Amino acid sequence: MIKVLIVEDDPMVAEINKRYLQDMKGFHLSGLVHNVKDAITFLEKEAIELILLDVYMPGESGLVLLKYIRDHHLEIDVILITAAGEKDKVQTALRLGAVDYLIKPFEFERFKHALLTFQNKYMFFADNPVLKQQDLDDRVLSTEQNQIEDPIIDLPKGLTSSTLQVVIDVIKAKGNNPFSTDDISESTYISRVSVRKYLKFLTQLGVLKESLTYGIGRPVYLYTLRLEKLNQVDMYL
Repeated sequence: MIKVLIVEDDPMVAEINKRYLQDMKGFHLSGLVHNVKDAITFLEKEAIELILLDVYMPGESGLVLLKYIRDHHLEIDVILITAAGEKDKVQTALRLGAVDYLIKPFEFERFKHALLTFQNKYMFFADNPVLKQQDLDDRVLSTEQNQIEDPIIDLPKGLTSSTLQVVIDVIKAKGNNPFSTDDISESTYISRVSVRKYLKFLTQLGVLKESLTYGIGRPVYLYTLRLEKLNQVDMYL
């Protein structure tokens, strides 16, 4: 099992990352902290192999933690999961050895690919104390990334049960209050295009009621949860 620490100050994003991670075989969530100080305290007590790290947090930046790991020669790899898309931050993270960089909002498939790519390299190094050039080129240094097919066949193409569960949880929290695509996108850090696909699917199932509202600017589709129909989605989760 690859032991993982999540460092994320936003409770909603932390929960999404946690849920995504739980869907990945071979990974174990060892801890979840909300700032760099608590992360360093955790690392002083626990041995882990991977950190899922945010950049923007109260107090010190996540890049400070990444530098701490390198300065102290800790054998820990880091995947950045953050809204920080500025060139200097991306370059700094990569120069400090981040193995991947996910910019919010992102799809579950991108998260899944990042972790499986890391897992493959981790297992390759664990199984091969002495490396051959060809193996190193093919398994570690190659920039080609194989597409990973989602095993879910019951859902429409492009949808996953993990992301559907995240969307459902946010919708349930809204109760009887109507909401838009933007509302769900902002709460989940999932792109509007992807959220729209999930809302369309739930509307087709009868779980959501759709209405068109006219105001200033373009018309907006609003959705309302039909709680009595919520069980229609259980078979897809």
